[in-house]
Amino acid sequence: MTEAQRFLLLSILIGVFAGLLVVCFHIAIDFIRWYAVGTLAQQTRHATLLSPALGATASAFLVLVLFRQARGSGVNQTKAAVYISDGHVPFSTVIGKFLACSIAIGSGNSLGPEDPSLQMGSGVASLLGRAFRLARSSMRMIAPVGAAAGIAAAFNAPITGVLFVMEEVLAGWHTGVLGSIVLSATSAVVVSRWFLGNQPLFSTPEFELRDPLELIVHALIGVAGGLLAVAFMKTIAVLRRRLRALPRWTRYVQPGVAGLLVGVAGLWLPDVMGAGYEGIDRALHNAFGWKMLLALGLVKIAVTLLCFSAGTPGGMFAPTLFAGAMIGGALGSLAQTVALFPTSSTDAYVLVGMGTFFAGVFRAPMTSVFMVFEVSANYVIILPVLIANTIAYALARSMQRTPFFEMHAREEGLDLPSVEEQREGAGMRVEDAMGAPVAAFGPRTPVNAALDLMRQHGDDIRLVKLGYGEWGWVRRSDLETAAEENGRLALEDALGGEPAPSVYPDMPLDSALRLIGAHPALPVSSRANKDQLMGILRLEDIHHAYGIGERGKAPPGSA
Repeated sequence: MTEAQRFLLLSILIGVFAGLLVVCFHIAIDFIRWYAVGTLAQQTRHATLLSPALGATASAFLVLVLFRQARGSGVNQTKAAVYISDGHVPFSTVIGKFLACSIAIGSGNSLGPEDPSLQMGSGVASLLGRAFRLARSSMRMIAPVGAAAGIAAAFNAPITGVLFVMEEVLAGWHTGVLGSIVLSATSAVVVSRWFLGNQPLFSTPEFELRDPLELIVHALIGVAGGLLAVAFMKTIAVLRRRLRALPRWTRYVQPGVAGLLVGVAGLWLPDVMGAGYEGIDRALHNAFGWKMLLALGLVKIAVTLLCFSAGTPGGMFAPTLFAGAMIGGALGSLAQTVALFPTSSTDAYVLVGMGTFFAGVFRAPMTSVFMVFEVSANYVIILPVLIANTIAYALARSMQRTPFFEMHAREEGLDLPSVEEQREGAGMRVEDAMGAPVAAFGPRTPVNAALDLMRQHGDDIRLVKLGYGEWGWVRRSDLETAAEENGRLALEDALGGEPAPSVYPDMPLDSALRLIGAHPALPVSSRANKDQLMGILRLEDIHHAYGIGERGKAPPGSA
């Protein structure tokens, strides 16, 4: 089998094994939650109060002492595997992540299973890639293939897995690995649905946009989600910095204290404990009034801040979905009492709000939109979700320049690429470097005539028109040699060689640099008319555009 064939086959196997692992992960969380927050809590209220603290302490001990590489949410660690360690993820990390996060989330701490599933999927992919003896270049791309499988299985949403890996882990659209990512995500979801059922993550009532003016409410939900996302990120940055400044031994205590505060909140608002999926599902069926929805959203944000800042193992996806859903439902429910136009039921606003806080915090707008669609299986919701999530994303991006994962990567001493960098910095194009067009000889111009003109103008090289959209270069030294043999020959008969590659003004400049090779310059043509010469691109022009040397002067050391 070729390397490409092995990679595609491996992508399916990665999806299968990552899906099985995520199924076991969900079962482990549910079992611990059933016992710690369910059975024991029915016997004594102290279980609700103490189980998050004990679970956080135990999970923190695992990642601080036994499995150091399993700390964090998992997203930055997966990106580090792609860009730093050539796709290598120790399998001990998968074991540590499974144990620590199962205990932390199952015992009621306000974190989610999606980010850990992403890292565990990348660990499974890395193990299989080493077993298949993939080349180094393929190993670098194996981690995102497993990451897509892990998060797709966790959400039961293949498109979400693909989009998030492309938007955040790879920080761009890598078409070479896209097929493998789709295969792994699809196979992981097939396995997940085989064991956990074919239903979407949430059962949602029918949605209907009752009046176009209702989009104003959805826009306001987007504004609220964006503002809360900014406040969340700024607060978490300050809180983490202060907690890290404390003596090192307190890192073993901080998760337990945060878990104790989660337990205190859980005594009055049990829905804020754990991932919060049950609370979202209840809100989608109008179980809460707007005051309760608002309280649940704000308290969830607070306890998530505490858990994540204290270093409790777990992910951030589920808490952000919960907070956005509750805030959206609260604003929608409140709008029903004051709006002068028909409004939808509260559950519709819960569904719309679900992705706004996610989009503002993680800066993954496409993922947030399709995630809401996939977890609800409701297509009609797309328009309001697009409006609300786009507003939340744009507002958060304008007020908080550094995205969430990039901010925490810097805290850990990592410099990882982000899709924000690509959005902010436009790449150089040919039109930014090309010079003015020059005169060109026709293919039937005699050698002697062409040589005289070049001597008259002091040109060393000049273009020759060879055909439609085809240009070549002639050097004066070559013409002098040809003139000695037969100066009356036409240029096309006297000179051989292939036409110079044509480039276009909108092409990336680095692509043109790869084409220039030994050619003295590249002709820049119009896409509408390849015979229309827009300019020429010399190597020294490219150097000048990149800040090397001066225009018209070759940089030192160049031939």
